[in-house]
Amino acid sequence: GEVLKNLNKFYKRKEIQRLGAENGLDARLFHQAFISFRKYIMESSSVSADLHIILNDICCDAGKVCPVGHVDDLFPFFLRHAKQIFPMLDCMDDLRKISDLRLPPNWYPDARAIQRKIIFHAGPTNSGKTYHAIQRFLSAKSGIYCGPLKLLAHEIFQKTNDANVPCDLVTGEERVYANEDARQAPHIACTIEMCSTNTPYEVAVIDEIQMIRDPARGWAWTRALLGLCAEEIHVCGEAAAVDLVTELMYTTGEEVEVRNYKRLTPLTVLDDALESLDNLRPGDCIVCFSKNDIYSVSRQIEARGLECAVIYGSLPPGTKLEQAKKFNDPDDPCKILVATDAIGMGLNLCIRRIIFNSIVKPTINEKGEKEIDSIPTSQALQIAGRAGRFGSSFTQGEVTAMHREDLVRLKEILSEAVPPVKAAGLHPTPEQIEMFAYHLPDATLSNLIDIFVSLSQVDGMYFVCNIDDFKFLADMIQHIPLNLRSRYVFCTAPLNRKEPFVCTTLLKFARQFSRNEPLTFDWLCRHTKWPLAAPKNIKELVHLEAVHDVFDLYLWLSYRFMDMFPDAALVRDIQKKLDDIIQIGVRNITKLIRASQSAAAPGTAEVVSEDFPTTKRDARVASDRHGAKSPEALSIAAEAPALRRVRNPRASRSGTRQEDLKSYGRGSLANRLLREGLLTQEMLRQLESEWQDQHRNGRYGLGSKRDDQHSSKETGKKRK
Repeated sequence: GEVLKNLNKFYKRKEIQRLGAENGLDARLFHQAFISFRKYIMESSSVSADLHIILNDICCDAGKVCPVGHVDDLFPFFLRHAKQIFPMLDCMDDLRKISDLRLPPNWYPDARAIQRKIIFHAGPTNSGKTYHAIQRFLSAKSGIYCGPLKLLAHEIFQKTNDANVPCDLVTGEERVYANEDARQAPHIACTIEMCSTNTPYEVAVIDEIQMIRDPARGWAWTRALLGLCAEEIHVCGEAAAVDLVTELMYTTGEEVEVRNYKRLTPLTVLDDALESLDNLRPGDCIVCFSKNDIYSVSRQIEARGLECAVIYGSLPPGTKLEQAKKFNDPDDPCKILVATDAIGMGLNLCIRRIIFNSIVKPTINEKGEKEIDSIPTSQALQIAGRAGRFGSSFTQGEVTAMHREDLVRLKEILSEAVPPVKAAGLHPTPEQIEMFAYHLPDATLSNLIDIFVSLSQVDGMYFVCNIDDFKFLADMIQHIPLNLRSRYVFCTAPLNRKEPFVCTTLLKFARQFSRNEPLTFDWLCRHTKWPLAAPKNIKELVHLEAVHDVFDLYLWLSYRFMDMFPDAALVRDIQKKLDDIIQIGVRNITKLIRASQSAAAPGTAEVVSEDFPTTKRDARVASDRHGAKSPEALSIAAEAPALRRVRNPRASRSGTRQEDLKSYGRGSLANRLLREGLLTQEMLRQLESEWQDQHRNGRYGLGSKRDDQHSSKETGKKRK
């Protein structure tokens, strides 16, 4: 007891905490090191003689006027123990230098060797800003276009070649050469992560520059802006990014010319909500923020005898284009579009009116935490701006909401100023991680990333991007023997970690790769059970989308490890065939929904694939359904976030129905569930109706309040 008392006294001394900080132990590491040190002393059967003597002097001399021992004497032993559990303390100065991210412009000496001209084309959606930048791109002797999506890169690739300007296409999964002999063309259209910072160009175009603040991908825009070797850099995006780009270019000694653009067609926010799908008109687009809402709304539209196109994020690019073409075709009977925010960029659509089915959506913040909140002004304006596109058959655009109470909040969101972009994203490079590994040879890649982020220093204009996806993959393949560079490449693979089948496939890829066994076309066909039939229900459609992502993953890896993924051409061929099969499924999506609902057990709601799996159990079930029965696959599924999806959540309502519930002592819970997006107004009304029916029937007439509350909980469980 005396030893424990003195150890806690040691921990609380400010002098000891200061000494710890001087030796590289911040508050978190100091606490973890002390817990381990205390456990070592209290639980070890014996300790070293010198430490035993110090502890003896401290405990025996307690209370003496001139004690021989003092708790501060424990610090050398504490520091020695801390270095055993945190090896980086011995090389902290070197690690701090490696992880110093305060001068990113210096990472690109080729760009600093030339004087670049920066032109910022600032304006809202449908203002012609990108058009003017592309005109300069086409007139240049050489150029590079950097966009956020494969669809955008492909569009510029086609337009450039149609203008008789040879242009190559470069994405993570694809290389298409304008020249038949595969010589590199002077112009390139690429996804922004694929741009080269070593090749000189006359003109570079960086599209959607406001995404430099993106918590996951912002580093790619920072790299392009600071590192592209082009005489002219044309930056396109929201005016909210002008100040940050100007500040960043000030640190490189380059001036920014700002050209402002206004919207080319008028956009009107209507005073009336849609209220009912009976009020739909040709050219309407209903924007939803979950797949379940997409399925529900498209089914209701079809029940009214109308035909609709469907576009959401996980569809293959070919399917999205096919659905967009169907909606845009004036001779096609399909006049309604149901889509997610995937229409915000990358597709040219002839939309008369945008209708927000909901104004809240699940998001991931800078810390990687999932939240349900109102859509930000920037995103709302980008989606709304798709209505009344310049050059389409509609000379003006209209915006409204599905529900009256949402329209009030939507008007507020659209009228707010877009907050300025304050910081640009950064990401550790493979070279930096390799240097870390040299100093810490026994650390896992996930730990190396953690240590790097904890030691990294950035100034106010930058932030370190969220690396949760990277760490997830690093932990998943940690047990597979790979060299560090290969492991790093596998961990940067672009996949959705909420898809168990895709994650399991990456695990199998890595395991086969580690054995030095090429991943052949036949192997991939056996794993994916190719050939596949057209889907009969929604679950099968979702699985086909996952298989398409697996083919994308194979192609992505084939450009990094050509000898180990040798059959890219064959895989691309069957991916095109799979795209056609998925298109058949999407064209018949309402039939698939009906088949799914009829197959579900009576009284239960079928769990279809959602952007966020409902529970860990659902993720494991999905994993088993796709044949991923290994322990690793189950652990992957268990990692899937358990965020509940909501149909039409409107957390801002607090009307009479909630007041009625308060009379039964449940108002605070209802409000909390509404705020958290776990309860919808429709569910709330049904709960209230059941509650009133139970009282009306005298079911709880003489029962205690406690019984009422218990029954309320049971009703809630049944409702779920």
